[in-house]
Amino acid sequence: MIFYGESMATRKDNPINVEYESMAKNLLKGELKRKGVTYAQLAEKLATMDIHETERNLNNKISRGGFSAAFLLQCLAAIGSRQLQLD
Repeated sequence: MIFYGESMATRKDNPINVEYESMAKNLLKGELKRKGVTYAQLAEKLATMDIHETERNLNNKISRGGFSAAFLLQCLAAIGSRQLQLD
């Protein structure tokens, strides 16, 4: 069922969205691993930016992959990632 104002591009069950959410999740997880940052450390770094997330909440949010672009950029800024390679 599609609701008023909702298109296939914004639906959570759209295979294209699932693919890109997986890419975003893997990109963020890869950057965390490359920088050697745990979810607990990410929570601390985000807190210094006045963004308050628990380690568990970060784990759940990143595992789902359905987070906002703003959240992705906040995490990347918190861990000091200034360049990404999207191959």
